[in-house]
Amino acid sequence: MLVVLVVTYVAAVVFVAAVVARVVKYATTPIHLRWELYPVPHEKGRAAWGGSIFEELEWWKKPRQLDRIGELRQMLAEIALLKGVWHHNRKLWFFSFPFHLGLYLLIGWLLLLLVAGILINTGTALRGTVGDVFSWLVYLSGYGGLGLLILGALGLLLRRVFDGGIRRYSSPAEYINLLFILAVAVVALIAQATTDPGFGRLAGYLASVIGFSRPRPLPTLLAMEVVAGALLVAYIPLTRMAHFVAKYFLYHDVRWADEPNTRGGRIEGQLKQVFAYRLNWSARHIQQGKSWAEVGTNLQGVEEVKK
Repeated sequence: MLVVLVVTYVAAVVFVAAVVARVVKYATTPIHLRWELYPVPHEKGRAAWGGSIFEELEWWKKPRQLDRIGELRQMLAEIALLKGVWHHNRKLWFFSFPFHLGLYLLIGWLLLLLVAGILINTGTALRGTVGDVFSWLVYLSGYGGLGLLILGALGLLLRRVFDGGIRRYSSPAEYINLLFILAVAVVALIAQATTDPGFGRLAGYLASVIGFSRPRPLPTLLAMEVVAGALLVAYIPLTRMAHFVAKYFLYHDVRWADEPNTRGGRIEGQLKQVFAYRLNWSARHIQQGKSWAEVGTNLQGVEEVKK
């Protein structure tokens, strides 16, 4: 059990450290080329009909009216319902949606089990209707999440194998990721159904993890589930599956970025930094070693190429 406990703690530390590292990396990257495609959901009174403040003369001089509720609504539609996949690749949505919904349910299941662990450590018992509702939420999120995750992962794997269009752009790592998730979900489902159908032993183990105490021995299958699940949690933020972090910056810093570039402002400072970068490649119209500012203001090379 000591090995299981150590793996759990290490996985939690790796997950947090990897997510924080990615957030810092994305937050400190040079300014992106903004898409500036409207409608932008945070434009108050305009997004509904596809308008934009860009349609107005000297728009940068006018006060910005932001609709954070509209922005949040758009984000939730993308995160919870995979709106973009539904509109652009509906065949893939029928497997991608249950896959992601299963993940969301399992995140909720883990949070509920952590709450159960805290209640165990504090000697608090949920009784009556509250206790029944809590138990049913644990039961439904656990088995429902595992079932949907298995269905989605299997479907996505088969699509990558048999759909030539997707297979052409699928790297070996993407097959490995889906197989890993599918294997962990199957092991977890079998372990729970056969050794811990009510999730009581797992809640007790998490109570020990939270309380930094030695847990009771777990059945072999349940110990395998814990180790496999911990390894998956540590693995996800180290791979491309960590797009849940990148999406925030993609939407806010690229797709929806419409903050005016004013003199002496934050954006001007970031652009000056980018224009100072030196080119380490060359072409007929670009000399190696020049800065982007020099390239952008020297049109002689471009004119020579045109001739």
